Amino acid sequence: MRRPRLACHDLPVTTALIYLVVMVLVAAVVFLLASLVFGRGEELPPLPPGGTPTRLPGHDLTGDDVRQVRFQLVFRGYRMTEVDWVLKRLGGEIDQLRAQVAELERGRAVEETR
Repeated sequence: MRRPRLACHDLPVTTALIYLVVMVLVAAVVFLLASLVFGRGEELPPLPPGGTPTRLPGHDLTGDDVRQVRFQLVFRGYRMTEVDWVLKRLGGEIDQLRAQVAELERGRAVEETR
Protein backbone atom coordinates (compact mmCIF):
# COMPACT_ATOMS: atom_id res chain seq x y z
CA MET A 1 0.00 0.00 0.00
CA ARG A 2 1.29 3.45 -0.85
CA ARG A 3 1.63 6.19 1.67
CA PRO A 4 -0.08 9.44 0.94
CA ARG A 5 2.38 12.05 -0.14
CA LEU A 6 2.42 15.57 1.16
CA ALA A 7 1.36 18.18 -1.29
CA CYS A 8 4.29 20.12 -2.64
CA HIS A 9 3.03 23.36 -1.09
CA ASP A 10 3.11 21.78 2.41
CA LEU A 11 6.82 20.93 2.27
CA PRO A 12 8.20 24.50 2.76
CA VAL A 13 5.78 25.12 5.64
CA THR A 14 6.81 21.89 7.35
CA THR A 15 10.51 22.70 6.87
CA ALA A 16 10.04 26.20 8.31
CA LEU A 17 8.20 24.82 11.34
CA ILE A 18 10.95 22.27 11.97
CA TYR A 19 13.61 25.02 11.80
CA LEU A 20 11.58 27.15 14.19
CA VAL A 21 11.18 24.34 16.72
CA VAL A 22 14.90 23.50 16.53
CA MET A 23 15.86 27.18 17.03
CA VAL A 24 13.59 27.48 20.07
CA LEU A 25 15.05 24.31 21.58
CA VAL A 26 18.63 25.48 20.98
CA ALA A 27 17.84 28.89 22.51
CA ALA A 28 16.29 27.22 25.56
CA VAL A 29 19.32 24.97 26.07
CA VAL A 30 21.74 27.91 25.71
CA PHE A 31 19.68 29.96 28.19
CA LEU A 32 19.62 27.14 30.73
CA LEU A 33 23.36 26.53 30.41
CA ALA A 34 24.11 30.24 30.79
CA SER A 35 21.84 30.41 33.84
CA LEU A 36 23.64 27.52 35.46
CA VAL A 37 27.12 28.83 34.67
CA PHE A 38 26.62 32.53 35.44
CA GLY A 39 23.72 32.48 37.90
CA ARG A 40 21.87 35.71 38.45
CA GLY A 41 25.05 37.77 38.17
CA GLU A 42 24.73 39.30 41.63
CA GLU A 43 27.81 39.53 43.82
CA LEU A 44 26.02 40.97 46.84
CA PRO A 45 22.51 40.60 48.22
CA PRO A 46 20.10 43.20 46.83
CA LEU A 47 19.86 46.52 48.63
CA PRO A 48 16.69 47.53 50.44
CA PRO A 49 14.51 50.04 48.54
CA GLY A 50 16.06 53.49 48.76
CA GLY A 51 19.37 52.01 49.97
CA THR A 52 22.69 52.90 48.42
CA PRO A 53 26.13 51.23 48.28
CA THR A 54 27.77 54.67 48.17
CA ARG A 55 29.83 55.28 51.31
CA LEU A 56 31.97 58.19 52.46
CA PRO A 57 33.51 58.79 55.89
CA GLY A 58 31.87 61.34 58.19
CA HIS A 59 34.73 63.86 57.91
CA ASP A 60 38.34 64.26 56.78
CA LEU A 61 37.97 62.84 53.29
CA THR A 62 41.11 61.57 51.65
CA GLY A 63 41.96 60.90 48.03
CA ASP A 64 41.62 57.18 48.66
CA ASP A 65 38.07 57.71 49.97
CA VAL A 66 37.13 59.46 46.74
CA ARG A 67 38.82 56.81 44.58
CA GLN A 68 36.90 54.05 46.37
CA VAL A 69 33.45 55.59 45.80
CA ARG A 70 31.17 53.26 43.83
CA PHE A 71 27.79 54.25 42.47
CA GLN A 72 24.85 51.95 41.90
CA LEU A 73 24.18 51.33 38.22
CA VAL A 74 20.67 51.84 36.91
CA PHE A 75 19.18 51.47 33.45
CA ARG A 76 20.72 54.62 31.96
CA GLY A 77 23.90 55.00 34.03
CA TYR A 78 24.39 55.97 37.67
CA ARG A 79 21.77 57.02 40.19
CA MET A 80 21.69 60.80 40.04
CA THR A 81 20.84 61.15 43.73
CA GLU A 82 23.99 59.29 44.75
CA VAL A 83 26.23 61.30 42.43
CA ASP A 84 24.65 64.56 43.62
CA TRP A 85 25.15 63.55 47.25
CA VAL A 86 28.83 62.73 46.73
CA LEU A 87 29.46 65.94 44.79
CA LYS A 88 27.72 68.01 47.48
CA ARG A 89 29.76 66.27 50.16
CA LEU A 90 33.05 66.76 48.32
CA GLY A 91 32.21 70.40 47.57
CA GLY A 92 31.53 71.06 51.25
CA GLU A 93 34.77 69.36 52.27
CA ILE A 94 36.76 71.42 49.73
CA ASP A 95 35.10 74.65 50.92
CA GLN A 96 35.93 73.79 54.53
CA LEU A 97 39.56 73.00 53.70
CA ARG A 98 39.96 76.22 51.70
CA ALA A 99 38.50 78.22 54.59
CA GLN A 100 41.02 76.60 56.96
CA VAL A 101 43.88 77.34 54.56
CA ALA A 102 42.75 80.97 54.21
CA GLU A 103 42.53 81.32 58.00
CA LEU A 104 46.02 79.88 58.46
CA GLU A 105 47.42 82.19 55.79
CA ARG A 106 45.81 85.20 57.47
CA GLY A 107 47.31 84.13 60.80
CA ARG A 108 50.73 83.76 59.20
CA ALA A 109 50.45 87.17 57.53
CA VAL A 110 49.57 88.76 60.88
CA GLU A 111 52.59 87.10 62.55
CA GLU A 112 54.92 88.29 59.75
CA THR A 113 53.78 91.91 60.16
CA ARG A 114 54.69 91.90 63.87
